[in-house]
Amino acid sequence: MSEFIKTQCPYCGVGCGLEVSPPAQANKATNRDSKGNPIWRVRGDKAHPSSQGMVCVKGATIAESLDKNRLHYPMVRDSLDQEFRRVSWDEAFDLITNRIQTVRFTQGSEAICMYGSGQFQTEDYYLAQKLMKGCLGSNNFDANSRLCMSSAVSGYIQSFGADGPPCCYEDLELTDCAFLIGTNTAECHPIVFNRLEKYHRKNRKMKMIVVDPRRTPTAEAADLHLAINPGTDIDLLNGIAHLLMRWHMIDVGFIDDCTRDFSAYAEVIRHYSPEVVARQCGISMEDLETAARYWGESGLVLSMWSMGVNQSSEGTAKVRTIINLHLMTGQIGKPGAGPFSLTGQPNAMGGREAGGLAHLLPGYRLVKNPQHRAEVEQFWGLKPGQISPHPGLTAWDMITGLETGDVGLLWIAATNPAVSMPDLERTKKALLRSPFTIYQDAYYPTETAAYAHVLLPAAQWGEKTGIMTNSERRVTLCQAFRQPPREAKPDWEIFAEVGRRLDFADKFAFTNSAQVYAEFVQLTRGRPCDMSGISHEQLQAQGPTQWPHPEMGNGDQGKRLYTDLRFHTPDGRARFGAYYSKGLAEPPDPEYPFVLTTGRLYGHWHTLTRTGRIEKIRAMHPEPLIEIHPRDAAKLAIEDQQVIEVRSRRGSAKFPAKVTKAIAPGTVFVPMHWGTLWADNAEANALTHPESCPDSLQPELKACAVQLIPVCVEIPTQNYRKFGLKTPSL
Repeated sequence: MSEFIKTQCPYCGVGCGLEVSPPAQANKATNRDSKGNPIWRVRGDKAHPSSQGMVCVKGATIAESLDKNRLHYPMVRDSLDQEFRRVSWDEAFDLITNRIQTVRFTQGSEAICMYGSGQFQTEDYYLAQKLMKGCLGSNNFDANSRLCMSSAVSGYIQSFGADGPPCCYEDLELTDCAFLIGTNTAECHPIVFNRLEKYHRKNRKMKMIVVDPRRTPTAEAADLHLAINPGTDIDLLNGIAHLLMRWHMIDVGFIDDCTRDFSAYAEVIRHYSPEVVARQCGISMEDLETAARYWGESGLVLSMWSMGVNQSSEGTAKVRTIINLHLMTGQIGKPGAGPFSLTGQPNAMGGREAGGLAHLLPGYRLVKNPQHRAEVEQFWGLKPGQISPHPGLTAWDMITGLETGDVGLLWIAATNPAVSMPDLERTKKALLRSPFTIYQDAYYPTETAAYAHVLLPAAQWGEKTGIMTNSERRVTLCQAFRQPPREAKPDWEIFAEVGRRLDFADKFAFTNSAQVYAEFVQLTRGRPCDMSGISHEQLQAQGPTQWPHPEMGNGDQGKRLYTDLRFHTPDGRARFGAYYSKGLAEPPDPEYPFVLTTGRLYGHWHTLTRTGRIEKIRAMHPEPLIEIHPRDAAKLAIEDQQVIEVRSRRGSAKFPAKVTKAIAPGTVFVPMHWGTLWADNAEANALTHPESCPDSLQPELKACAVQLIPVCVEIPTQNYRKFGLKTPSL
């Protein structure tokens, strides 16, 4: 029997399989971290079909974060100016349940909010929905997926009638043309990119197009890099469609038989001539025509996108405009082709399946749909009308609700909004006004902990058994390989205990996560994301499985969606969306002449709560930076490594300059990872604004207008902390 335990990487949505084994010869210093804790060994799982044994630096070093700066015990304080004091779990649960009841009976259930995370396992997500939306009657559950994938969700629903990426990773090695837009796949989804690049090198007839204002490592590998002006994605996509129409490179039969609303779309793209589009996007007509020709002449086109598309005030429109190109050329439902969103977080897909956004219910149901509400109420044994018909508050709504006093209790779990939310200074001021904030996390300190009244220690990766679903709809059983430290508990157990203490004991009578998952999948039966044939036991025996996988289905059913060219719309036809480009919500102007875009670095993950504690990764990316084109640097007399103060209409931050031709003139880039615990005055989201897509309600975190002010010639390294976080004794 192998000593390795199979699990999934808890970072990005690629969902790489990992194998973990106990530290060998733990008495040796080489198997211990700087504090003497034994380090578990991690390697890629060669049997996992998504990653095929590959692993990036984050996955390879993940075990090094297990014992760093952990939160071990429940802690409480009466006000934010006091120190935390340790309490028992009984005391913490009593305090939480009493406060929930007080808010329910004084302000109503609509004043109770929970903000969760794509770091949750599906069991965590599911019980949070049952507690909030079912038992408490509050749809105010949102997740950091709102900042990540909600535009993709909205786009899929509007175009196809249901959420769900239709493609699979096998398509990476079958396509004739890969069209990557708004994704730095090489750094943000590296194993996906490794598979694609390997195939590209072996098959030179296969074309790769990358659309990005930055010349990223992804763009370096492309046959064609389109460095468009920020905010002109729809212009470009409509321009490609215009040329495909002009050249008669469309699938008329597919359009007639399988779609609706093409005429409205055709009227829109008529206005996007090559001359107009090239000028608007800041690219040459030749490159535009090359992109259209690559698409039109390829038998199989696979498009991929991520935050550069989703995090936009036009996010849903951008997603649907990508899908439009597939519909007009019949590029869907077959191997090597289709629109493929690359999920940001490891279980953001599982969260969508479990109903983990403010407008969703489990099984890809919508809270506004009376039949969907009735189905869930009956399954949960609730009285009719218990589930509210109104979509709950989004993450940003919760912030504004704190400002107005409409939010009486905020429960934050497994995420760090004091770094990740837009308009960060406003966010922090709102968090200071919260009457009662529960913060549930594995680590302490974090930036958000400073705004909490209650701290709950959560088990993390490797310390609980549960399910995650990756970008290709592949469901993986993540097995625990160690006990949670001291008094930390799995998130689902915390939610279940609160439910029991709120007199819903019969709704939360679970003794293990397998039972939770077994209940959840029954709510997917007959739904687009049918997982009724999946269980912990089945995954243990057969390995990672894609959905749909109904109880009586065949094992290969979930590889691709829409292979029969029938969609989840009332008439079975996909819908074209007709959109004119509106551009950025906050375009540059003479006072704020630069467009700031934000993103991730290869080694780091989100707000550094894990990667900031791993020495190898800190050495790779020791400090924040700002990329600026040499032309812009020369105009402002900025030298490489010189500190620049960046100002927007909302806040300011300082970064050392990286002068590089990899960024387009007029655009600057900063990574979004560093909060106040890790660097002084280097918060990217102190600059960003909360303007959002009207359909997905996802903020435009990818672009805002800024001005640049040179500060000094040398980096004041004393301002950047050396990452030796000192944790209070808990």
